[in-house]
Amino acid sequence: MTSIRNAFLALAAAAATAAPLPALADLTLYSGRGEPLVAPLITAFTAETGIHVNVRYAGTSELAILLQEEGARSPADIFWSQDPGAMAAVAGMMAPLPEAITDRVPAAYRAADGRWVATSGRGRLMARSTERVADDALPASLLDLTGPEWNGRIVWAPTNGSLHAHITAMRVTMGEEAARDWLTGIRDNNPIAVRNNTAIVQSILNGEGDIGLTNNYYISRALARDADAPIYQALFDDGDIGNLLLAAAVGVLESSDNQEEAMRFVEFLLSPAAQQFFVSEVQEFEVVPGATIATGRMLSLDEVTEAAPPVDLNDLGDLEGTLNMLRDLDIL
Repeated sequence: MTSIRNAFLALAAAAATAAPLPALADLTLYSGRGEPLVAPLITAFTAETGIHVNVRYAGTSELAILLQEEGARSPADIFWSQDPGAMAAVAGMMAPLPEAITDRVPAAYRAADGRWVATSGRGRLMARSTERVADDALPASLLDLTGPEWNGRIVWAPTNGSLHAHITAMRVTMGEEAARDWLTGIRDNNPIAVRNNTAIVQSILNGEGDIGLTNNYYISRALARDADAPIYQALFDDGDIGNLLLAAAVGVLESSDNQEEAMRFVEFLLSPAAQQFFVSEVQEFEVVPGATIATGRMLSLDEVTEAAPPVDLNDLGDLEGTLNMLRDLDIL
């Protein structure tokens, strides 16, 4: 995996000694994707195009709310969301993308009106301790985690954007009352609340919790660091809402004065090199068919897709409703 990252860094280093490219407009990117994950890609984009990118890193939900507050005055040219829910919440602020971009991505991974496209996919699933949760003790459904046998054993990240998108999907598919009842049951089951998905995995490794709700690649990374780490990933039963298939998404602000350069950034994220980076380095799923070489990850896109419930990513835009529900239940 490090060879892919090193290739991007080598590109940037070579560009630093090459003849300067023509001066182009700087871009401002609001990134809900973490800096350790995507900084090499942004560096490589600048090295390849000469377009400098000023990045504001923050939580996806936080940035979506900020964009709504800033409106047309926002300095952002691009919003790169960790999940489609936050992107859908601000989709009306995005410019329509040209078909040359949207046509690269299957319909399931782009906005119905072409205002955003996915850049990579991920599966929501269970991280579980292999020492304290036997195979035959795994819950069949996400809804089973409200049972007394999981009291004090669940780890989650209530402020995380992927969890917010997941809860929004529950509201859409199950209804408001059922989603609220599930959240109430989880809250009353004394879960261990941590800052982010990385901390979920670490909490399980530390013996603090036994099962966590996270994205597939966090377990893969832990096992890449230590193949004997007592943690593994598991899916709920096929079709269960716990197996939600999500995607990171990117859009260009309609208010941007640098749309041409911003569109080049979106194109770069869909290039074979960038898609391979997501697959090999970040251990996510490609969204451009045929763009990557398989890496032998623990779960394939086909497996996650087969297990996933039928949820339209375009329907996950009510981020504020989810945040209000979490606040009302004193979870946030």
